[in-house]
Amino acid sequence: MWRVLTMPRFKLTTLPTPIEKASNLSRDLGVNLLIKRDDVMELALGGNKVRKLEFILADALSKGADVLITRGAIHSNHARLTAAAARKAGLEAHLVLTPPGSKEVIQGNLLLDSLLGAKITYVENGEDADAVMERIAEELKSSGRRPYIIPAGGASEYGVLGYALAALEIIQQTLALNVRPKYIIHTTGTGATQAGLILGLKALGVDDVKVIGISNGRKASEEQARVLKLVNQASKAFNIEVKVTSDDVIVYDDYVFGGYGVITKEVVDTMKYVARTEGLILDPVYTAKGMYGLIDLIHKGEIRRNENVVFIHTGGSPITFQYVDNVLKWL
Repeated sequence: MWRVLTMPRFKLTTLPTPIEKASNLSRDLGVNLLIKRDDVMELALGGNKVRKLEFILADALSKGADVLITRGAIHSNHARLTAAAARKAGLEAHLVLTPPGSKEVIQGNLLLDSLLGAKITYVENGEDADAVMERIAEELKSSGRRPYIIPAGGASEYGVLGYALAALEIIQQTLALNVRPKYIIHTTGTGATQAGLILGLKALGVDDVKVIGISNGRKASEEQARVLKLVNQASKAFNIEVKVTSDDVIVYDDYVFGGYGVITKEVVDTMKYVARTEGLILDPVYTAKGMYGLIDLIHKGEIRRNENVVFIHTGGSPITFQYVDNVLKWL
């Protein structure tokens, strides 16, 4: 963990973020539920990508970059926060955006991307996005610029470090509350959040806390492979000696509700339940699916009563405003 703590970072927010007891949900669900509030950050409405971008941006600046290029969905939190981080560091941002989401509805993250002055390129087929980023980078280089490409979701070895550090925060904060967590649960997508949590806990020697990722779109097997690859890339790149196997990567794909970006009645019902029980606002693409999965695992008995559970609120509130009609349909 010393290696992680001494890696260069570009400060984008105040850490640690709060952790709070969800008293009403705990009573309702029969577990001791704590919420890690990574939605509470200063940079551009916050979210889990901020942690990753602190390490990524430090690397970009060390290489003399003057423009960041990344990709994401039209509703992407990562794109919004990359644009904000770039401005914070005095850089420009180019965003390659793909479905899902509507480019005709300028709300939520898409509105913030524009407010931040990001240059946006729309691509209809997500499989073409990486090639488009490379093309933009070459064009910028030919004009004397120094671009730095960030993978979708900040899923790089540097991005993984953000949640390795978060693992330390969670352990410190829960122990200060005299709580030994059994589970850390979050919504998993591009994989760097889960990879970082696993890497961080392993580096701390914590072997009795399970990190559970609730997939918001991918099949569990595909997500597990992505996460394991990212852990291994980061541990090798930064000489962090840990042993991680596929057994350490727990992913459920039972709660995707038709795929990434698909919003159903179950998703909105979860948003309503959590908002009206705890005053906590979830989004319909990421955190609501993760919370639905957590609740269902409790109901099924896979998470036993009275266990200590940490749910990471990874942010994403602007997304809700891009899907007003979808949410209102079930509200």
